Amino acid sequence: MTPAPQGGAPLITLAGVSFGYGAAPVLQDITYTVQRGEFTGIVGPSGSGKTSLLRLLLGTAKPGRGRLVRDPGTAVSYVPQLETVNWNFPVTVGECVLMSRRTRRLSPRPTRTERLEVAEVLERLGIAELAGRHIRELSGGQQQRMFLARALLRRPALLLLDEPTSGVDVQTRHEVLHLLDELNQDGLAIVLTTHDLNGIASHLPHLLALQRRLIASGTPAEVIVPDVLERMFGARMEVLQHLGMPVVVDTPSDVALRGVAS
Repeated sequence: MTPAPQGGAPLITLAGVSFGYGAAPVLQDITYTVQRGEFTGIVGPSGSGKTSLLRLLLGTAKPGRGRLVRDPGTAVSYVPQLETVNWNFPVTVGECVLMSRRTRRLSPRPTRTERLEVAEVLERLGIAELAGRHIRELSGGQQQRMFLARALLRRPALLLLDEPTSGVDVQTRHEVLHLLDELNQDGLAIVLTTHDLNGIASHLPHLLALQRRLIASGTPAEVIVPDVLERMFGARMEVLQHLGMPVVVDTPSDVALRGVAS
């Protein structure tokens, strides 16, 4: 995968940003710039601050220290973890996507133009035929596509996703990653969090390694290395090379077993 061409002012710049809940620090001294058209994965263990960093980028959290500068007019959309959604909520796919529309009109009824925009984005993501289906009747891949449609309806310059492939099967993970790559090639900047080093992170063009502080930034070959992984997870991990990509295994004994199996 290659990121879309970059140019113009950065979308968001964080300079020496720290953030916490009360007195407990979650992120410390983060300096990071979101460029136009980038495709970045944030990796780190639970509690490392990945979701908090997304909240800062989204604007729902404010830095306790440091400076965050957003390019004026930058639209940002967010796709939550599927596990956090109430799938019994009485709403269809089309209605769920419509909920993200920007309107200041007093009438809650969507206009013809808004309905056409929903139909277009559902068609683009390959789920137009599901517009009238209840959201609980969707597969994991269809659920993720619905929330991507909901996010894209706002025509963002930056798309944020929290663990977009958590709990889905290998085929769905591949479909989601391919779809995100297509959106990125169209010029959309994407930042996502993931704990999946082998299935997702190793396939992305750019990674940030996070453990409250920014430990490393670069390509998978530069970030998915034993020293960085040990600083992130507090345990030694081995990294193999397979088809030119890093593959993480937990212990040296796993490496030995793989060698015997091959």
